[in-house]
Amino acid sequence: MFRLAIGFVIGYILGAKAGHERYEQIRRLTSTVSDNPAVQGVSGFVEAKVTNLLPGHQHEPRRPDAAYLVDDPESPSGSQSGPIS
Repeated sequence: MFRLAIGFVIGYILGAKAGHERYEQIRRLTSTVSDNPAVQGVSGFVEAKVTNLLPGHQHEPRRPDAAYLVDDPESPSGSQSGPIS
């Protein structure tokens, strides 16, 4: 019975230490990922989409940047920023 108790205590201590180290590793990883600008952009996009699905929370849809470009043969690049008429 004494050996069983000693084994339990040792297992508990080693497991708690390993568990805490794993917890810290996961916490660092999630912090790194959540601070990534690409992840923040996707998060904002998803939040806007979900908000639009909720009743009474409709947002004006934004036109993509390309919708503001019109062909202009006089411009050096062939197009110039400006609203579409």
